[in-house]
Amino acid sequence: MADDRHTSAANMSRNQPAYTGPDPTRIKTMFGSIAGRYDRANTVLSGPIHHLWRRTAVRWSGVKNGDAVLDCATGTGDLAIAFKKSVGKNGRVVGTDFTPEMIDLARGKARDITFEVADVTALPFDDDSFDIASISFGIRNVGDPAKGIAEMARVVRPGGRVIVLEFGQPSNRLASALYDSYRRHFLPRLGGAVTGERGAYEYLESSAAKFPCGDEFVAMMRGAAKFTSIDVKPLTFGIAYLYRGVVA
Repeated sequence: MADDRHTSAANMSRNQPAYTGPDPTRIKTMFGSIAGRYDRANTVLSGPIHHLWRRTAVRWSGVKNGDAVLDCATGTGDLAIAFKKSVGKNGRVVGTDFTPEMIDLARGKARDITFEVADVTALPFDDDSFDIASISFGIRNVGDPAKGIAEMARVVRPGGRVIVLEFGQPSNRLASALYDSYRRHFLPRLGGAVTGERGAYEYLESSAAKFPCGDEFVAMMRGAAKFTSIDVKPLTFGIAYLYRGVVA
């Protein structure tokens, strides 16, 4: 994996159009339809690497025993479960997702985590309630991702961290070509074969290709909330990216 690097929004083109997220109703219906086969599909499509990425996110967050962590768009709870192992019995982890079917599955996987149905753009928590707020492979599915980042920052205390794990686009030409071929031609077919919902994976492929990454996403974060610093870590040649914003 590449070394950590601090990136600046200064390199962001001022003529870049603002990213517009997908329709929330469509997303909720789509994820509800694949919820029961979601974990199996992830395993088939990415093997163990998505678990490795999540473990890296937990380590990079600086989480410690006793912390309070909010995991947004938690899906079936994998990242929330990883955080719970780090915060221990004295810590608290809350997982939220706006798809009830996902939350039902997450509750069945971890009884020591509070899972709630909630939208990341309208979190039902007080200001400064958590040490860390995270979201993995979910921010690109938010209708207004900047508003989601703003809400995550709002509920994190000053000095706490907002952690985002999301797909990106590799900068290396060979890696980019191989990944693009896999994403366009094989991911929808495999996802469709496992879940019976090829359309959902065609959307997931296209959304990953279009979503801003690197400096562009840092610019979105800076425009959404006040951070004292934002750091970026590309993972696996840039197939995924980790972002860490320290709340002002």
